[in-house]
Amino acid sequence: MLDEKEFIQQLLNPKTQNDAFQKLLHTYQKPLYNHIRNIVLDHDDAADVLQNTFIKVFQNLKNFKGESKLFSWMYRIATNEALTFLNQKAKKSGISSETLQNKAIDNLKADVYFDGNDIQIALHKAIATLPEKQQLVFKMKYFEELKYEEISEILGTSAGALKASYHHAVKKIEALLTTN
Repeated sequence: MLDEKEFIQQLLNPKTQNDAFQKLLHTYQKPLYNHIRNIVLDHDDAADVLQNTFIKVFQNLKNFKGESKLFSWMYRIATNEALTFLNQKAKKSGISSETLQNKAIDNLKADVYFDGNDIQIALHKAIATLPEKQQLVFKMKYFEELKYEEISEILGTSAGALKASYHHAVKKIEALLTTN
């Protein structure tokens, strides 16, 4: 992609905005979908959250200060949108976020977009027992293979704290998977 500052200027310029936004979509649609899908688990929900994410990105691009990479800023928006979506969905359903997450895991086998097996479902169940931050860190590191520095920018936490969270998450998941 172009120099990031130049690309952001193209996104903000009404004359080049449409082409630049198409490039943005082409570049980030798949990784953001995968990130959101790892959080919400359901394909249709992930597609809705992805759409909301790009709307927020478009609406707030003028407020982007460039203190982080565009990638990190968009991932932060996607993460917040996904978590907000889950909390609202749980509230509307009158159930806890944990119960909602367990239902989504149970529905994975019937999801035509999920190509995992029983081991992956067991892994998702183990991840669901973790605190929210450990879940996010584990999913970003394990599934998305993001570097600690990237996760640090996205979540606004030090890389050292993230390493500790990931380590604790791995130990808890290993313990759960070996006892079941």
